[in-house]
Amino acid sequence: MYDRPPKEKHKAICSDCKKECEVPFKPTEGRPVYCRDCFSKHKPAKRY
Repeated sequence: MYDRPPKEKHKAICSDCKKECEVPFKPTEGRPVYCRDCFSKHKPAKRY
């Protein structure tokens, strides 16, 4: 429908497992960055 450029990815090191990963935002110093696997562990439980 719309031609969008691909989202820019930034390389980062996961704060938990220390693996290199790519994230769709520029990491901020002092804030943790998680890979996809570790991020799912840190998401708050959904409240219904």
